Amino acid sequence: MPSEINELLRCKKLIEQKLDWGPGESWQSIDFENLSQLILDDTGVSLSVSTLRRIWGRVEYNHLPSVTTLNTLAKFAGYEDWRNFIKTKTTAQKEISEPANQNNRAAKNGSAIKLAWLFGSLLIIGTISIFAFDNGDALLKPEDFSFSSQPITRGIPNSVVFTYDASQAPDDSVFIQQSWDNNKRTLVDKNQHKHTSIYYEPGLFIAKLIIGNQVIREHKLLVPTDGWLGTIDDKEIPVYLKNSDFIRDGILSLPIPVISQKNIPMQPKPPVVTYSNVGNFDPVSLNDFSFTSEIKNEFREGAAVCQLTRITLFTDSIPIVIPLSVKGCVSELNLLSVDHYVSGKKADLSAFGVDFSNWVEVSCKSNSSNIQYFVNKKIAIEFPLPKNNVRIIGIAYTFQGTGAVRKIRLSSQDEMVFEAF
Repeated sequence: MPSEINELLRCKKLIEQKLDWGPGESWQSIDFENLSQLILDDTGVSLSVSTLRRIWGRVEYNHLPSVTTLNTLAKFAGYEDWRNFIKTKTTAQKEISEPANQNNRAAKNGSAIKLAWLFGSLLIIGTISIFAFDNGDALLKPEDFSFSSQPITRGIPNSVVFTYDASQAPDDSVFIQQSWDNNKRTLVDKNQHKHTSIYYEPGLFIAKLIIGNQVIREHKLLVPTDGWLGTIDDKEIPVYLKNSDFIRDGILSLPIPVISQKNIPMQPKPPVVTYSNVGNFDPVSLNDFSFTSEIKNEFREGAAVCQLTRITLFTDSIPIVIPLSVKGCVSELNLLSVDHYVSGKKADLSAFGVDFSNWVEVSCKSNSSNIQYFVNKKIAIEFPLPKNNVRIIGIAYTFQGTGAVRKIRLSSQDEMVFEAF
């Protein structure tokens, strides 16, 4: 066990070096969310934010990660899998102990490792489709199986009833996976036809029916909110807010005394507050849209000195994530525009550094070829439109500490689709 823990520490250090976000001990919640997305993009496997927080010691957990999680971390670090990661270190140690006349060979292996580091992600993406379902058996036919889902209610939390037919599975290795997160995979009886799962957060998920290592069926599953949902992040299950807690005086705002009444401390680690509205308006195509709102982070004490804030536009694909902070903390920001990711460590995101003592207007809109992002009416950055027709299905605002939102407007082809406050 100690040697395995040491290897996990070594793998985490490699990932930290690759990301160049600073020590993992200083990461914020948004960093773990961005890391989860990067791992998914890089390896085709999703590790949940809660799993990554456990691995980096933010949540007490006295067990080693699963083999799937270890393999995924190793792949993201630039190795074929966990076994290859361990073997590479062993090989390197062996070569160091060999006679000096074999130093050239060690140098070549070192160069090979560096090349694997640089090109590993591309190789994984290129080969994942070849090997993802190769379990040594003939591929099963999707048409021999069925899989559907239905939420029980509208709102969060929400249980979803999955209906499936996997009676033709060759063995009992039949699983239903709630989303892209492998940790939310449950073994089910192939001779039964119903299974329920609970969702604690809203969004668009990819539910999967898996037999062995093969994804047989999958579909998009929208878990909506019933109007606005206010939450405070609290490990596995959020703290849910009453509408009267955060909807007041014509704006979205959660006062610090209300947070304190729920026995949630503001220090030393500030809470993460989110206001979400998902699935309550007609989907809006990114090909011709306009979005704007005004936002203010209302807490800047202790560890919340950066006032990290983000606006998320949920889509039926990868979301849009617009980050904000005080001017001195823009290095900590990470921006996501569906299929484009920008780290403040490697790009100039200074336009997203703001003064939260005043309301900040954040907007974005598309033209015939690009999506443009504005802060206080000044263009901050732009990206090409996604090739596919991606549609906005929800909005969320997240604050380190707490914050306020007003004047939310979302339109399509110059017609208002959603308006609040």
